[in-house]
Amino acid sequence: MGNETKVLEFLLLGFSDLPEHQTLLFVLFLSVYLITVLGNSLIIFVITVSWRLHTPMYFFLGNLSMVDMCFSSTTVPRLLRDLLSEEKIISFPACIAQVYFLFFTGSTEFLLLAVMAFDRCVAICDPLRYAMVMSRRLCLGLVAGSWVVASLNSTLHSLLLSRLSFCGSITIHHFFCDVPPLLKLSCSDTSLNEFAMFSEGALIVMGPFLFIVLSYVRIISAILRIRSAQGRKKAFSTCSSHLTVVVFFYGTVMFIYFRPSSISSLDYDRAVSVIYSSVTPMLNPFIYSLRNAEVKGALVKLL
Repeated sequence: MGNETKVLEFLLLGFSDLPEHQTLLFVLFLSVYLITVLGNSLIIFVITVSWRLHTPMYFFLGNLSMVDMCFSSTTVPRLLRDLLSEEKIISFPACIAQVYFLFFTGSTEFLLLAVMAFDRCVAICDPLRYAMVMSRRLCLGLVAGSWVVASLNSTLHSLLLSRLSFCGSITIHHFFCDVPPLLKLSCSDTSLNEFAMFSEGALIVMGPFLFIVLSYVRIISAILRIRSAQGRKKAFSTCSSHLTVVVFFYGTVMFIYFRPSSISSLDYDRAVSVIYSSVTPMLNPFIYSLRNAEVKGALVKLL
C-alpha cells in the first residue's frame, strides 16, 4: 500500500484510435445531439400546449422525452469536447458525477418504460375503469417514484465507486466514465461493486423488463379477444411505439451489462454504447411522432 499513488484523474481514450475521423465524428455526434434535444423538446412542447394530449399516456411520454435529453447530455457534450481537444483528461470527481447522472437517467428510463407499459395494460385490458385507475395522483406518484428510486440507485453506485482506489493505469478505453471499465482499473477489492451491479442493478433493469413482458402478455391476450380486425389494429397501434423503444433501449443496455466478460470487446462495447447513449434518445421522438396519429395530428396543427 505504501507504493500506491492515488489516481485523481483519468484519460478518456474515446475515439483516439480514429484520428483521421475526429472532425467527421464531431459533426456526426453534434448533429445527433442537436436532433435529440430539438426532437424531444418539440415532443414536450406539443404535449404541453395540446389539450388533447393531456392524458396519462402523454404525461409519461413527456417525462420520457425529458429523461432522453438528460441521458444524452450526460455523455455527448463531453465527447464533443474531447473530439476537438488533445486534452482528454477527466478528474475523478467529474468521472463519479458522470457515472451518477448516467445511472440516474438510465434507471429512470427503465422505470418509466415499465410505468408506460402499465398505463397501456390498463387502457386496453380494463378500458372502462381507465380514468378511475390512472388518476392524476397515481400518475404523479408513479413518475415521482421512478425519479426517487433512480436517484437512490445512482447514489449507491457512485458511493461504491468513490471508495475505490485507483493506481497504475489511468486510461479508460471508452468515451465516458462507466462502471465496468472503472472496476477494471481499480486496485481495490471490487467484489461489493460487482455484487451491486448484478443484484441491485439487475433489479432496476430486469424488474421493469419482466413487468413489461407480463404486461404485454395481458395486452396481447386482450387484443386477440377483440373481434374486429380494425379494433385489433387500433389497439396494437397504441402500444407499437412503446414496444419499439423498449426493444431498442433494453437490447443495447443488456448487451453491455449482462453478458459474460469472455465475449467482451472494446470496439463492440463502444459501438453499442453509442447506440443507447446517443442514437436511441434521438430516435424516440421520431418513433412516437411517426407511429402515433394523435402526436402527428397535434404536430400538424401546430406547424
